Amino acid sequence: MVGDPGIEPGVSHLGGVTVHCRTLQRVAQHERGITESAGGRQEVPMEIPHLPHLRPSLALRIVGACENKGDKDMSGDKKPSWVVDKERARRAEARETVWLFGLHAVRDALMNPAREKIRLVVTKNALDKLEEAVAAAGIQPEIADPRRFDVPIDEGSVHQGAAMEVKPLNWGKLADVAISGEGAPLVVLLDRVTDPHNVGAVLRSAEVFGARAVIAPRHHSAPETGALAKTASGALERQPYLKVTNLAEAMEELKAMGYRMIGLDGDGTVELGAAMASVGTHPVALVLGAEGPGLREKTRETCDVIARIPFAGAFGSLNVSNAAAVGLYAAATRHDKA
Repeated sequence: MVGDPGIEPGVSHLGGVTVHCRTLQRVAQHERGITESAGGRQEVPMEIPHLPHLRPSLALRIVGACENKGDKDMSGDKKPSWVVDKERARRAEARETVWLFGLHAVRDALMNPAREKIRLVVTKNALDKLEEAVAAAGIQPEIADPRRFDVPIDEGSVHQGAAMEVKPLNWGKLADVAISGEGAPLVVLLDRVTDPHNVGAVLRSAEVFGARAVIAPRHHSAPETGALAKTASGALERQPYLKVTNLAEAMEELKAMGYRMIGLDGDGTVELGAAMASVGTHPVALVLGAEGPGLREKTRETCDVIARIPFAGAFGSLNVSNAAAVGLYAAATRHDKA
């Protein structure tokens, strides 16, 4: 095969085709009269629209090979598809940014030294309210007309004249946070809870009751968004929100650390108070499912016990964020009742 897809790419043009391959770049340079000498690089101006001896089909195949060089390992063998997908996802995450909005969410993000800040857009009135936080963050704000607040957030979002583009937070590894993180040995696991308002409310409750982390699967969960941050009212900047590849595996990992898994479901076999009493002084992980589907079968099987929140009437229900708040309170105060 012509060309070397393992070499750091350069850019040249062959008959209108962009070539990302240093080998072909050298061929193009030769045709254009570029030479390397002891005196340095010299170029003889010469416009060559194409290389007649290079077939277009061959050039296209070479370009394809060069552009897909990341799909091969050092030996030149094609990487497994799952490795390629993982690397592409990692690159996509590195490019990902989030727009936070609202005075509380933006102020707390400005005051968070761990938050990478990219762009701040504010009205004059909002800047007056955020002046101290802006100065502490050392970011140059862009002043916007309140009648034309041109930032990429959903129409109708209550931004209060403040929005900031940031990088998502990196809270580190599950083991580090669960074992030695701040707060009580208490975590919340959310099984495919995708509504950002529910997750934001759970984060807020988790911070209030001193939980170490809220944990969710990387896929089929609420991403870090402006709506989530606004509902969390600043808790997103302080309360670890961890994403894991597989929720059941994360539960098993927590079990190995001594955590007891208490699933919350309306058809639980025991009441929440009894479930808390049964785990004694062990660390607690509360597991909640999405409204409607509830806990998935594998998640349910991995729990140590499925508990229900008792209702005063014949019928009652709580949304996932309210159920999480009740469970967090029960877990945080169980030693007081012992």
